[in-house]
Amino acid sequence: MRLATVLHHGRVAFGPVVGHMLHDVSGAFTDLAEAIALDHVARLHAAMTHAPAVSLDECTFLPPIPRPERILCIGVNYADHRAESQTKSDTPYPTVFSRFPSSVVGHQVPIVRPRVSDRFDWEGELAVVIGRAGRYISPDDARSYIAGYTCFMDGSIRDYQRHASQFLPGKTFDDSGACGPYVVTIDEVGADDDLTLTTLVNGVQMQHASTRDLIHDVPQIIAYCSQFTTLEPGDIIATGTPGGVGAARTPPVFLQPGDVVEVVIDRVGTLRNQVVAEA
Repeated sequence: MRLATVLHHGRVAFGPVVGHMLHDVSGAFTDLAEAIALDHVARLHAAMTHAPAVSLDECTFLPPIPRPERILCIGVNYADHRAESQTKSDTPYPTVFSRFPSSVVGHQVPIVRPRVSDRFDWEGELAVVIGRAGRYISPDDARSYIAGYTCFMDGSIRDYQRHASQFLPGKTFDDSGACGPYVVTIDEVGADDDLTLTTLVNGVQMQHASTRDLIHDVPQIIAYCSQFTTLEPGDIIATGTPGGVGAARTPPVFLQPGDVVEVVIDRVGTLRNQVVAEA
């Protein structure tokens, strides 16, 4: 099942997408985070049967989970990206940082290069959407907490990212990242350990990798994050980007207004956004 959140004639609608129609279950749930909770599967299917349908042609995509409690991001989680970024790690633990919901837009909505920097970089990623609350989750049980997957563009303002040892300033500029178009449920995606991820800029391939190359795989990431916070339905964990980012190229290449970034992931979908300059 594919699920989305959209703006339809000025109101928020969300629910399953069949063909080019969204079945709006907003009358039965507060938001998509509640609707995708694994405990609500039967309730979601029941709500869908009598939900009004709206055409996606009449909608603007919002992030599938517009205001998640947590957006957790895993840094330098592919060996080729670790090498190109010249990052040395002497710890067996993943690097974790967060993004604010205000930094993420939906599919086909412009992403913004801020006025204070010209070093706007792409990072295509597979993101996991949590479907059941949990703390101290074991790796063996981790996938039972997943509602689905989505595409994520972790837009990075490289100079601000490197102002200090903490990534946060460069990772959470308003409207600098994107997520969507859909949450695709785990039963439809299947195994997440060999999904192909490709990032295109203006149709040119910049990143191409398989999730089998993750240093810390999805179960390990969920288990680790659940040690320091209780994961809840709708939480998003972006699993890291492969090699091929613009900052690591010779000479460096950064996103310019008018550029189009696409993150394409097997069985998950294509997230497309155009870059605009901040007004």
